Amino acid sequence: MPIPIAAVGLTAPGSSAASVAKKAGAIEGFSDALGKLIEGVEETTAGANTAVSGMLNKTGDVHEAMIALHEAETTLQLTVQIRNKLVQAYQDVMRMPI
Repeated sequence: MPIPIAAVGLTAPGSSAASVAKKAGAIEGFSDALGKLIEGVEETTAGANTAVSGMLNKTGDVHEAMIALHEAETTLQLTVQIRNKLVQAYQDVMRMPI
């Protein structure tokens, strides 16, 4: 199941953060959003594993397995890029003169 962009804490163009928060019911913290992102990665990986094992058991479709694998790979790449940006931001803050 793909994670919508709004669930990660980003707002859609033309909408304010307050309207997104009202739709969500409450404002989430950054750690909650990151936790949901990691859970999403785990879910897509588990779904891809299930699809591949179904394909190998000849109960699943090759196309569904490939789509699930590509979705899991894309979700993992997104998570790695977010981690890289966080590490880069931390390093930039640590290099700031006091």
